[in-house]
Amino acid sequence: MRIFFSVGEPSGDLHGANLIRELQKRAPHVECVGYGGPRMAEAGCQLHEDLTRLAVMWFLRVLLNLHHFLGLLRRAEQHFRDERPDAVVLIDYPGFNWWIARAAKNQGIPVFYYGVPQLWAWAGWRIRKMRRFVDHVLCKLPFEADWYTERGCRATFVGHPFFDETSNHELDRPFITGLQIESDQPLVTILPGSRTQEVKGNLPSFLRTAARIRKRLPQVRFAIGSFNEQQAELARQFVDDHGMHIDVFTGKTPELIQAATCCLACSGSVSLQLLAYEKPTVILYRVNPIALFAQRFFRTVKYITLVNLLASSDVFPRKVTVFDPDAPGAEAIPFPEYLTASDKSEAMAAHVQRWLTDEPSRQQRVAQLRELKHRFAHRGASSRAADYIMQQLGTATPGPPARRSA
Repeated sequence: MRIFFSVGEPSGDLHGANLIRELQKRAPHVECVGYGGPRMAEAGCQLHEDLTRLAVMWFLRVLLNLHHFLGLLRRAEQHFRDERPDAVVLIDYPGFNWWIARAAKNQGIPVFYYGVPQLWAWAGWRIRKMRRFVDHVLCKLPFEADWYTERGCRATFVGHPFFDETSNHELDRPFITGLQIESDQPLVTILPGSRTQEVKGNLPSFLRTAARIRKRLPQVRFAIGSFNEQQAELARQFVDDHGMHIDVFTGKTPELIQAATCCLACSGSVSLQLLAYEKPTVILYRVNPIALFAQRFFRTVKYITLVNLLASSDVFPRKVTVFDPDAPGAEAIPFPEYLTASDKSEAMAAHVQRWLTDEPSRQQRVAQLRELKHRFAHRGASSRAADYIMQQLGTATPGPPARRSA
């Protein structure tokens, strides 16, 4: 049995690796090939290309890398024709993965989308592509399966694979102890994102926030968690440019979260990790003014942070607005979040300062996160997804190639 993977995000690489290991438990003979990242390679996937190198966002950046994507698409099409894998598994990475799905369907190969793109948040019109090119939609969030099913997709809720990684990860206890022995002063961990573009966009705001906090609370320590060494060097340059002393670490995100009193983080799946460790956090996502204006016409969900959506009783409000810390009910939101094109360092510093100086307030937020964690942070997504895929491949026979569409 051969399964072709197409995975382009660093977080997807992690989830793909866990899924591959679960598939191998059920079918030791399974051969996993395709596009992914280093963690999938470690799990036994034969990588045709490290697609995580091309984790890009926004239209212009996609255009600049278009020749790479077209080359990868042609390679996948040839592989589908010549090798005819038993299935194609897609993880996140909308845009390119639509083309992979189309190519697979043209050859009659079943397509599983594990960790589907958040069409419900910003691109509901793309549901037509999901219906046409994807046979099985494996959903991470409870409300996703209903949303996709209501729109004609074969959708199943398997859970969020991030909780598998959090549960399986063995913390580097000596590293955490070292942070704690170094000083008994509070630590604020800064997580500027897993993409270089996110680091460039968000870290300067986080550093301005840190400077405001340190001015008022000189004893507070800060640490930055970077996704890779290249981004760590970029972070160190930003720190130097701001004239600050902040240590930067690579590959220690869970430990830095665990050791922290509270955190500052870029919006993304890391919010689920922050939920699992019950850490009060302020979320930031800096965009340019044009993007901020445009999102008003596309965003359909109340919040940009997954944890806040899990806590919300009104995921799809009639009127979508950005988070307002002074609005009625704002305190009920687990993570204050700022989708912005302007400087929000003062507002972010105020949240963190409160958690650092008002222990009952911080504990109240921790209790809120703990309750939410008990409701939603359940492990087993990778196992359930593997069971589903193997069951479908064991009972379903690929149909004839679909008619080519324009």
